[in-house]
Amino acid sequence: MTKIKKPEEIFNEITKDFKTIFEDALISIMLYGSGAGSDFNPHTSDLNFLIILSEEAIDNLDWTFETISRWRKRNVATPLFMTQSYIQSSLDSYPLEFLNMKKNYILVYGKDILKDISLEDHYLRLQCEREIKGKLLLLRKGYLETEGKHKRIKELIKTSIIAFISIFNGLLYLKGIEIPSTRRKIIESVAKEIPINQDIFMKCLDIKQGKAQFSSSEIKDLFTAYMVEVRKLWEVVDTMEI
Repeated sequence: MTKIKKPEEIFNEITKDFKTIFEDALISIMLYGSGAGSDFNPHTSDLNFLIILSEEAIDNLDWTFETISRWRKRNVATPLFMTQSYIQSSLDSYPLEFLNMKKNYILVYGKDILKDISLEDHYLRLQCEREIKGKLLLLRKGYLETEGKHKRIKELIKTSIIAFISIFNGLLYLKGIEIPSTRRKIIESVAKEIPINQDIFMKCLDIKQGKAQFSSSEIKDLFTAYMVEVRKLWEVVDTMEI
């Protein structure tokens, strides 16, 4: 399979594939996430697509088995399939997910469903608090399961840091601050508004992006500091007034 260097290289091809399958029942295709922004890395980034179908077509996802299997071999993640009614009825349940989609997306085909969605601060703050507390529990559990081994701790950091950057987007939105286009700028912006140690999150991002190496003792110290910062974060969000 041909390697994808730029996401826009495949827009026509992927549109043709799903248009062939769903015809007029295909309402829109959108690329979201790092692939739609400046953090895209052709070597490490998956391409994430949101595909909007009609109410009738959403029950025929088995039509896409072969197509999705073929695209996955080219680092295109399995798309999210939704309907317009599902999105409108889910904005109170998943405001953070839709905020992050809306922050970084490219309309590939059809109707721009994300453009005019409206999010309520109350629901967004609640989800940010819930996500932070849930992630802290998972970090503690995951740390015990690493048995203190360097590679496992490193992997735990790599798999968790992006979730916190997504939460940071929500916190910036709640404070009425424009969300920056890169992950590092997002961390910097949040640290100006909330009393957290940005260096800890920057080091975790360095690990995610393969830009830094740490010894076994350093990685343990970093992870301990990481959990302290996450705990500070939920304490702030718990008392945040909107």
